Amino acid sequence: MDKNQSIITCKDVSTDRLKDISFELRRKQIMTIVGPSGAGKSSLLFLLNRLEEPISGKIYYLGQNIKDIPVTQLRCEIGMVFQSAYLFDGTAEENIQYGPKMSGKLEDCNVDRLLDLVDLPKSFKMRHVTSLSGGEQQRVAIARTFANKPSVLLLDEATSALDIKTTEHIEELLIRLRDEKEISILMVTHNLKQAERMGSQTLYMEEGKLIERGMTTRMFAHPETNHFEKFLKE
Repeated sequence: MDKNQSIITCKDVSTDRLKDISFELRRKQIMTIVGPSGAGKSSLLFLLNRLEEPISGKIYYLGQNIKDIPVTQLRCEIGMVFQSAYLFDGTAEENIQYGPKMSGKLEDCNVDRLLDLVDLPKSFKMRHVTSLSGGEQQRVAIARTFANKPSVLLLDEATSALDIKTTEHIEELLIRLRDEKEISILMVTHNLKQAERMGSQTLYMEEGKLIERGMTTRMFAHPETNHFEKFLKE
């Protein structure tokens, strides 16, 4: 597949909180979104798998308007991981099987393989989620998302509640999943060092507007707008 293929395209998307947002996420790309609190970063992610709906503009997934894709199908294709793991009461296995069970594809769900994918031992599948650490719960949440075989992974501050070592492990995992599974990743983070480490492209948002975008290394070294330059110094 063409690595330059556009996976998600936003064209002039607006909501009550967002104003004329346009960008493209390409195959196997990790794009980071940064900006102050209240900038609309999470709201943008919510639009991409229809947790919220735009007032105007269009969002395309592989060239198809997401409004024309059944919501359950879209959320399998475009998976989302939140700051908190939000696991269901039960075992890791029950959580990982949830999506395939709901879609009638439980026989295709290999829990052992998915646990291995996120570097957890197979014995964890019978562990109750309340017995897991925060980092382990987040890995189960990622495995649950990957049980749906997504092409895109949306991360909303997914490592902000984790310690430094666990965060490093999750970052390594995401890069490996990007390389092995050829997924695209769009991640909101308040950690500028993480954005610089992880992103090949970065979006800077402020007050619901996309202020600056481009290659991460260039943006952080030579910001084009006073807004982003000021934000980096804060």
